[in-house]
Amino acid sequence: MQKKSNQAVSHSSAPKQVRIIAGQWKRTPLTVVDAPGLRPTPDRVRETVFNWLSFLCQTQWSTMRCLDVFAGSGALGFEAASRGAGQVTLLEAYTPAAVQLEKIKLKLNAQQVQIIRGDARQIVKKLLASGEQFDVIFLDPPFHTDLLASILPDCVNLLHSHGYLYMEAEKALTLGEYGHTHNSDTVDLPSCLEGWQVVRSDSAGKVYFHLLQRTI
Repeated sequence: MQKKSNQAVSHSSAPKQVRIIAGQWKRTPLTVVDAPGLRPTPDRVRETVFNWLSFLCQTQWSTMRCLDVFAGSGALGFEAASRGAGQVTLLEAYTPAAVQLEKIKLKLNAQQVQIIRGDARQIVKKLLASGEQFDVIFLDPPFHTDLLASILPDCVNLLHSHGYLYMEAEKALTLGEYGHTHNSDTVDLPSCLEGWQVVRSDSAGKVYFHLLQRTI
């Protein structure tokens, strides 16, 4: 999906547009701003992920609260809203990207979408302190940074007990102690995900994507 960061990350060859795949805004183009580390989640990946979620959640989108932590292009968050999610919160630190998200929201009249501009780690801590809870959290930070490790523990605590955590990573996630690689393409789950399981996973090119849920 998508991202940017305050950290120095080289620009990617991100597409200029992506499209919402399904729902009330099907085929609506989303402009992708030029931003460091921004990687819109490819259409095929989003289609797969939302098929997983629709099956696992029995398509009860109207009752679901979703959080897109590194929103970027908004592809994941607006896809959830298009499919009927009751509330979607998008977090974005990079000002041009946040402005573009506001333009999309206005264009779509997406009243169920809230856009919060600022550092994701600080905002997540505030959401946690205020007692917020979400059914689905999309977590796709820029690759080759420490953002995933630093924000993941708080994101885990923001999820309802039945919630799903979506993660994109440079490597496939497996059970075990974080940082102990099995081979060049796998890495163990962080320790804060003890008691969790990878319920669905796949890869597309050099991107590995996973859907996780608590086992206890």
